[in-house]
Amino acid sequence: MNLPPFQRLVDDHWRDVARLARGLAGPVDGDDVAQQAWTQAYAAYPGLTSTRNLRGWLLTITHRCAMDLHRSRGRRAVPTDDETVLAGTARVDGPESGLVDEDLWGRVSRLPERQREAVVLKYVGDLDHPAIAELLGTTPTMSRRLVSDGLKNLRESA
Repeated sequence: MNLPPFQRLVDDHWRDVARLARGLAGPVDGDDVAQQAWTQAYAAYPGLTSTRNLRGWLLTITHRCAMDLHRSRGRRAVPTDDETVLAGTARVDGPESGLVDEDLWGRVSRLPERQREAVVLKYVGDLDHPAIAELLGTTPTMSRRLVSDGLKNLRESA
């Protein structure tokens, strides 16, 4: 098996990784999660045995890095005086910063964890239900249900 150069992988998928990281970790921690995902991917890349679904492999790493962040938050407090962060309305400067819908992302962040993950994986990560199910450790049917319930809750909270 012949792996493509790692830089080609970065060029082809950096936007997917960044969007998923921001969607799962939020605009403040998203860049850190993406960076951690790329670092882990780079370390594991030489040992890959298949090039069949590199995008899915990268998004799985990104998802796991975001979940590690959420778990670590439960173990430590992060003090801040920034009221925009406390209100969940922090903005990130960048090419897509003008596209941030703070109200929507605030409502997404208040969804139950599994629904939030499923909705973000579906609409930010652009994954199909079998891929979402694999990442969440469930079935495609349950993945559809989590996305459906998440969307219902978002509509009701509008």
